[in-house]
Parts: sequence; C-alpha cells; structure tokens
Amino acid sequence: MPEQSEQSEQADILFTDEQGQLMEIAQTFSANKSPIANVRQQMTAAGSIEADLWAEIADLGWLGVAIPEEYGGSGLGLGEVVSIVEPMGRNLFASPLISTTLAAQVILATGDAEQKSQWLPQLAGGTVAALALSEAHGDWDLSNLTCTATLVGDRLDLSGGKTFVTDAAMADLFVVSVALDGAPALILLEASDLPSDALRQEIVIDETRRSYGMDLDGVSVSRDNLLRGGDIAASLKSLHLAACLLYAAEMCGGTVGVINVTLEYLTTRRQFDHFIGAYQALKHPMVDALTGLEAARSHLYHAATVFDFGGEPRDRGGRAEIAVRMAKAQAADAFAFASDRAIQFHGAFGFTYECDAQLYRRRALWCEQQHGDSQHHCKHLAPLLL
Repeated sequence: MPEQSEQSEQADILFTDEQGQLMEIAQTFSANKSPIANVRQQMTAAGSIEADLWAEIADLGWLGVAIPEEYGGSGLGLGEVVSIVEPMGRNLFASPLISTTLAAQVILATGDAEQKSQWLPQLAGGTVAALALSEAHGDWDLSNLTCTATLVGDRLDLSGGKTFVTDAAMADLFVVSVALDGAPALILLEASDLPSDALRQEIVIDETRRSYGMDLDGVSVSRDNLLRGGDIAASLKSLHLAACLLYAAEMCGGTVGVINVTLEYLTTRRQFDHFIGAYQALKHPMVDALTGLEAARSHLYHAATVFDFGGEPRDRGGRAEIAVRMAKAQAADAFAFASDRAIQFHGAFGFTYECDAQLYRRRALWCEQQHGDSQHHCKHLAPLLL
C-alpha cells in the first residue's frame, strides 16, 4: 500500500469545501453586479470597474485568498482563486482581480521580508496592482526582455516600453520585468514613480478591458524597489503558468456564459413553426460545445489541484506545467468554439454590435492571447509529454 502522502500526490482533481463556497458566493455576486446591461455600460466607462464595487470585492476577502494569514490573507491558494474567477468570467465581470492576485504571488515568491510586510497587507485590503510584463515583440516568454534597468549608484534607471498593462490607470502598484546586468529582474513601481505621460491607452478587442502601453524611458527609482528574494527566472515561469491558470478559469466561465446565451436564443427563436433549437444541425454543435466545456473544466481543476505559486508548491513533480498548459489550451479552444457558434446561430444579428454573443467572442479572443494561445501551449507540451 502506498503512503498517505503518495496517495494525495496522485489525486487528479480535488474540489474542496472552500472552493465550493467561494464559487457559490462569486456566482451570486457576479450575476447581481455584472448583468449584461451593466457590462455594456462599463464598456464606455473610464475604468473597468467602479471604485465602490472594487471595495466590495476587497471586503469579501477575495484579494487575500492566496495570501498567508500573517499578511492579512486567508492562507489558501490559487486553486481557491480559480473558484472565484470562473463565475466572474461567466458574467463578463471585468476587474483587476487577476493582476492584483498575481502581483501578490510574485511578491510572496520573490520579495524580501520588508517588501512582503509592506505590500501584501495592502494588496489583500484593496490596493490595485498591475503587471507590466509584455513587450512589443509579442513573445510570450517573459524572460525575453528588451526593457532594461541600469544601476547608477543607489538608483535604477529604466528604459523601454511595456504593452497590455491592464488597469494601469487605476493601479497603485506595478510589477515590472526588466533585464538587469543581462539577467531578468522584477521591480516594484508605485504610481507616483511614473511621469504623467508614461501611460497610453490601447485599443483592444475586448472593450470591457482597459489596457495601456507604458513608457519607462527616464523613469528612475531606488534600488530598494528591486525584488530581492528568490529565483527571478524561475518565478517568471511560475508567474506565466499562474496567469495561464487564472485565464483558463475565466475562459471556462465565459464558455458557460455564452452557452447559456445561445441556448436561450435557440429555445425562443422560431422558424417554420418550430423553435430553431429543435433542428439537429444546431443541436449537435451545442453538444460539442458542452463536451468541450466539460473537458476544459476537468483540465482546469486538475491544474488547480497540482499547481500553486507564491507559497509551497502543491506538486513537486513535473505534472504542474503539463496540467496548466493543457488547461489553457483546452479552455481557449472550448471558448472559441462556443462563442463562434453563438454568433453563427444568431444569424445576421450575431454579427452586429447589439448581439451579446459577440461580447463573449471578444472576451475569448482577449483571454486566449494572454500568455499564449492554444498552439503555443501545445508546442510546449510536446517535449514535456514525449
């Protein structure tokens, strides 16, 4: 008989009571706070979320779910955050929750004692954080850096630019990746460290998002802003996988949402005295969408079981990377298929701005391109599986 620890390591999918409770609360909250009418209003608002609504999320304790109790969090892990992000994706809820959560995990993994004590309680309490990791070359390898930091005395002089810095205009803290002495480094910037013209809003496919380009030329900060603990190169890879996990959760939720939108239309639209959902040409693709969703969710919660970041890893073997990459690829394909069919089944109306199905298609395109599309992850999976 194997030891108990070995049995636990072999568990493929765990769904804890905490995850179930968080998912139920998040679904009710998201449905109430983010009905489709509110989503459309938020598309033209100044930010992706109102300040009072963000404060409610902080009061629910969601920002501290994966932060240890000693820093004001709940001491859980990213698996529990997945249970919150999935229902938010289902309702097209846009917020800086993913970026703030990931920033906290980076600080937990690579910050020193002072940096953790300073920032983790603030992030758990509602401070907004943004990630400045992507660059114009579009490489999803976070260690491929053209932005640089040069140490001059006790100052770090930065140069270069970042793209897809979501919610930068409302962020209080930025985690910025740079090359320092030829090696990857992570720097914490406060909003006050950036000049007024450092941010430029970008036009992106998902209009519920607020994405910005960041110009780092001329920015200079203290060397104390450098994250000084842990293996930065390894942490960048873990950060990449953690982001993939949370975006997979958002895409699984989005797939549920768009399937529901499509089913509502198929069971109310009539042609030739029949609801169009009765026709096999529409039934069969809906079954395919549902089976794709179930596969994606299975991969998602397997990945959530074996992978964590910031604290102690749940899986010390090589399964975690495989699981996360599979989850991201499967979720991207499932969401793309379901949202594409939703537009198709709505006919000509589906291609108009007024059709809710296209909001999900836009979200699917955005999420898939964050930290690697399905082809990218399949390419990296091949050598891991052979």
